[in-house]
Formats: sequence, C-alpha cells, structure tokens
Amino acid sequence: MNDTDFAAVPLRWVGPLRITGNIVDDNVDVPLATYETPLWPSVGRGARITTLTEKGVVATLVDDRMTRSILLEADDAYTAHTTVTQLKASFTELQEVAASSSRFAKLIDLHHQITGNLLFLRFEFTTGDASGHNMVTLACDHLMNHILATRPGLRYVSISGNYCTDKKATAVNGILGRGKNVVTELLIPREVVQKRLHTTARQVVELNIRKNLIGTLLAGGIRSANAHYANMLLAFYLATGQDAANIVEGSQGITHAEDRDGDLYFSCTLPNLILGTVGNGKHQSFVDDNLTRLGCRADRDPGDNARRLAVIAAATVLCGELSLMAAQTNSGELMRAHTQFERSTVSNGVQP
Repeated sequence: MNDTDFAAVPLRWVGPLRITGNIVDDNVDVPLATYETPLWPSVGRGARITTLTEKGVVATLVDDRMTRSILLEADDAYTAHTTVTQLKASFTELQEVAASSSRFAKLIDLHHQITGNLLFLRFEFTTGDASGHNMVTLACDHLMNHILATRPGLRYVSISGNYCTDKKATAVNGILGRGKNVVTELLIPREVVQKRLHTTARQVVELNIRKNLIGTLLAGGIRSANAHYANMLLAFYLATGQDAANIVEGSQGITHAEDRDGDLYFSCTLPNLILGTVGNGKHQSFVDDNLTRLGCRADRDPGDNARRLAVIAAATVLCGELSLMAAQTNSGELMRAHTQFERSTVSNGVQP
C-alpha cells in the first residue's frame, strides 16, 4: 500500500498565445496533458488567432480568494444570529486569529447562513501563491476553536459545511467568489474569422445563444454556459500539478459572443479558477519545469505567480472554446477533426 506509481498522460506544448491585461503581457506556450488528443490542434488553432489580433487575449483578473465554511450547532437561531453579529463586530480580532495559523493566510471576508439552529460561517482568505485548500482549513481550525471558546451556546459539527463550496457545482462560488476570477476577451477581425475559423461572427453568436445559453438552461446548468471549459482546464491542471478535481467548479463559466459589424467579440468568464504554484504536487520535476517555462517561478510578490498561472489557464480555455464553437457552426467538422487527429496520434504511438 506504500508503493507509488505514476500514470503517464500524453503532454504537448501548444502556442504561442498572445495575452495582455492587468496581470500578463506576454506570448506564452502552454502545456496540455490529455488523452483527448484533438484538443492540442484545437487549442493551437485558437492560439494562432490570438497572434493575428491587435491585443491578443485581453485577460482581466477580477478577484482572488479561497474559502472554507465551518458548521456549528447553536442552542437556537437567536444564538446563531447573535454570534454572527458579534463576529462581524470583532472582525479584526478574527483576522489576528487567522494570521496566527500562517504568514500567508489573510482573512478578508465573512459570510453566513442560518438554517434552524445550524450556523454556517464562510471565511474567505487570500493565500499567496498556494491554491490554499489546506491553508484555509488550518486557519478555520484556529478560528473555530477561538469562536467555541469565546461564544457560548455553540458546538462543533464540521470543519467543512459545504457552503465553501469545494469541488461541487454550486451557485455560491460564482456569486461570492472562490479561487481566481478571470475574464478573457478577444476581438477577431472579420477576415480572420472567415479565413482561419471558416465561419462568421453571426454564426458563432447564434450558436452561442442557442447552444451555450438556451441548451444549458434546458439542461439545468448552474451558473454555467459554455461548450467545454473542463477539457482545457483538466489538461492544464494535470500539466501544472493542480488538484484536478477542482475542474468541477472551475469549469463553471460563461461564454459571451457579439457580432461587431462582422468582427467577432468573444469572451470567456471563469469565476472559480482554483490553482497555485506552490504546495502539494508542485515538487514533481516535470511540474517544476512546466511552471518555470510558463514564467510562474519568478521572484514576484506573494500571489503574483499564481495569478499569472490563472490568467494563462483562462486564456487557454478561451482558445479551445473559440475553436470548438467555430467548428460546430459547420456540419460534420467536429467529427472529421476527431477522426483525423485521433487516428494520426495512434499512428505516432500516442493512444487517444
């Protein structure tokens, strides 16, 4: 039971992607580890489009936080409500308690829900270059012990009350934020849309409305309207040593498209990108090499390497989403591409 083996997943570098914005201004290649080998040329096509536009992918990091919700049992709802009022009034004290657990965990906000006599407290932190799962759990251990010792009428239920929310598709993360919130935008000239994507802005806009918006609504999607964010995120996460289960909430996001006089405005919003450049999994040699090549091992302020990584991940998602959406405006193109590229990878010794 103590033996460790490794699962080999084919990995290729794709690019370059042209990225600008408030975090990154660079041309970067990206590593994608996946068995869905048509993803490489698909993201590659999107990447080439970014180099043919004036600004490339304009990526704006909107927010950055990690959360953990604890669950306490109160004597009654009134006790729970009184506790929340007292905790908000002594927020500075809570920040000091959280800081005692880590020099990187900084408590920045608190939200709550009261159901019967159950008190859900959602603590929100910045966590430097770590994704922060363990860091915020440790901080919440300290916070919970402090609360139970100083506030009467409360009892422990769980260190995680599912109001976090970790690795589950929920609305709360998109509303309140968990991880890095990145908005990516790309404005593609009409001639590039037609020549390189073999479609038109109008066709992409109509498909986005009918497929991603209406189709997802009918399916009961939760704060999500996209074609396949999870494909790019999983491949990127595996290549950079992330906790791959975080694609559950990470792939929640919205694709938006506009026809601007024949030019295509294309945007992907990813509000729940959970990743880091330090911590568990980052010590693997191939991960260290990949993060170094991505420019995410530089001597920067705490958190800046992880924010750079999140922006690159979001730009990668846009490239793959754009390419697939364009392909699906043309009958049969998607299946032809899968057949062509999967057969070619088998012949080259890579199993799809």
